Amino acid sequence: MIMIRHAFTDKIEQILEDEFGDEKAQIFERSLLLQYLNLKTKSANEGSKARGAFGNHYAIYVLVEDYISHGFLSARKSYAKYEGANFVDLFSRQRELPFGKKLQNHHLNNRCNDEFKKFFPTSEYVPIIRDLVKRKYWINESLLKVSIGRNKKVNIAKAAIRIIDAYALAKRAAFESFIEACSKLTVLDQNDAEQTSTFVTSQLKPNVDARIFEIVSFAILKAAFSEQTIFWGWTKDELNEDVLVLYKTGRTNANDGGIDFVMKPLGRFFQVTETTDLRKYFLDIDKLQKFPLTFVIKTDDSVEKLTTAIREQAVAAYGVEAVVDQYMACIEEIINVPELLKRFEQVRTAGKLKDIMEEIIRQSKVEFNYDEAVPESFMENDDANLG
Repeated sequence: MIMIRHAFTDKIEQILEDEFGDEKAQIFERSLLLQYLNLKTKSANEGSKARGAFGNHYAIYVLVEDYISHGFLSARKSYAKYEGANFVDLFSRQRELPFGKKLQNHHLNNRCNDEFKKFFPTSEYVPIIRDLVKRKYWINESLLKVSIGRNKKVNIAKAAIRIIDAYALAKRAAFESFIEACSKLTVLDQNDAEQTSTFVTSQLKPNVDARIFEIVSFAILKAAFSEQTIFWGWTKDELNEDVLVLYKTGRTNANDGGIDFVMKPLGRFFQVTETTDLRKYFLDIDKLQKFPLTFVIKTDDSVEKLTTAIREQAVAAYGVEAVVDQYMACIEEIINVPELLKRFEQVRTAGKLKDIMEEIIRQSKVEFNYDEAVPESFMENDDANLG
């Protein structure tokens, strides 16, 4: 595999130079684990718009940290005889790390190994070794020890920890800049609305992190729907007037059965997506037993073009008009980027820019666990956790 270079690669090489001097290039070239971390840190310097997942990073991190803390950097201790780390301890430690508060168990159990094998299909090693009966875990020491000569091996454990630390700090700095920009824009006078508008609309571009797109879409739609009221009641003589309220059901990419937003009191369900693959749409509809869904799609394609494309794919897949019609009837509405911009303009005209910015900040902090403190071990150049 040819090593991919990106902005954060320079930081990795700097760390390797600190640890190994002139041997850095040879170690980088021969270590699959370092190459994997290089692939996994591509988004570090791409700002808040780049997706920055931490699950696989931290699965490796907590195991390498356990390896170091138990003294296995010393040649006098045999890791092969180690009884292994407890799953509960590793899982708890993951959630103490920056952005790790909501991590699930999947990364320790299979996702990290599966992704590693996808990148390096010919490798005889995977990063994580497990005993599922005893729930014990080990880092694969063969990936930590790198041969750089006929009789010389170096251990990259400390370097791996430092690389992941640096990545987390870079992502946090990018997100703090995003939050700071949002905060400044909330206090602008309505006469300065153009700057805020430019910022918000830029978050709807194709290259924006899916999470940011979902958050900004929610903020716009929540403000837009708050301008509408409906009358309802159990009898025609007793009607209630209510404002439409949109609720975000949880974090992005959650296993929520295809519900990202819920509207009260109408009971509308919204799903945010980046794809026009009908299988994704109809899977969400099936999960909800064919309850109607509104799809918010990150695309500039027209609603007419999207609807036609979905129907054509459905006809090709099912071939039965009755089935196709049943599924198509469950697509209550399609909201694309132009429609979002249209509704944003309506909200902006109504003087609700501040509401949108405050909602973006609130939801972003929830999504990225912004309120959690940075552990001391993540302060730059702090080697306390390296043994």
